[in-house]
Amino acid sequence: MVLYKLEDFEPSYRDSFDGQDIKGLGVYTQGTDEKVGTVSDVLVDEEGHFRYLVVDLGFWIFGKKVLLPIGRSRIDYNVDRVYTVGLTREQAEDLPEFNERQALDYDYEERVRGVYRQPTDSTLPVDSLAPLAATAPVDTTYQQPIAPAPDYNRDNYTYENEPALFGLNEQDHQTLKLYEERLVAGKRRQKTGEVSIGKHIETDTARVAVPIERERVVIERITPADAGTVVSGREADFREGEVARIELHEEVADVRKEAVLREEVRVRKVVDQETVETQETVRREELDVNTSGLPVEER
Repeated sequence: MVLYKLEDFEPSYRDSFDGQDIKGLGVYTQGTDEKVGTVSDVLVDEEGHFRYLVVDLGFWIFGKKVLLPIGRSRIDYNVDRVYTVGLTREQAEDLPEFNERQALDYDYEERVRGVYRQPTDSTLPVDSLAPLAATAPVDTTYQQPIAPAPDYNRDNYTYENEPALFGLNEQDHQTLKLYEERLVAGKRRQKTGEVSIGKHIETDTARVAVPIERERVVIERITPADAGTVVSGREADFREGEVARIELHEEVADVRKEAVLREEVRVRKVVDQETVETQETVRREELDVNTSGLPVEER
């Protein structure tokens, strides 16, 4: 199993911790609150899971760096501290020194894990060794399970074999996720109706005035000025059946129909834009902290 330094594995790891850096945090014993040293680095596996904290034991053992399995730590960013779960000074002295220039192989890790598998004092919570309790004998001095001899080897070992060392203790690393609802504005196109445009024929009575001429005969009887004058027999031509014929004409209205272009209708669509405001009730979870008089610092 290959281990990487956190910054080598993910150079921008601080972005995942809101700018906070675990490196440089002070390491203290849980319970006695004694400073052990400082976190100088973090080792992660191929998937980026925290496996060890590299602790500089400058306050206990000058110049010595050791590995602290992540399951034996409790990180408290509220006070910028890392608390060791069940680490004693004797164990720290027994731990092999961490040297960056040396390869971290299975044998070296087994030496480290072997120290942490040893029984410790009562500062180690029993539930951190719960996975071993069902099969391990109990040390009556501390009322804690004693880890049995491991039945795994370099070929089948995984960190999941020992959750007491590499599993995050849910009691020490609790997280509450607060959710909220938000409005996501979108739009969809829907049919609001249909406009049908066609044409039909209507009939109407049209009237037009046409002036016409009509001939008629006017008969006038007048007395000539020389009435009573005696005419000669030659001028007096008495003839029977003499007829004057006059043709009469009149105009009649000649009405016909013809089709003409009256108007042109153009049909098109235009898009009107407007802003529609809508509102909805959204929910948001807020944190309720019941301190019961205990000192709590919220960041």
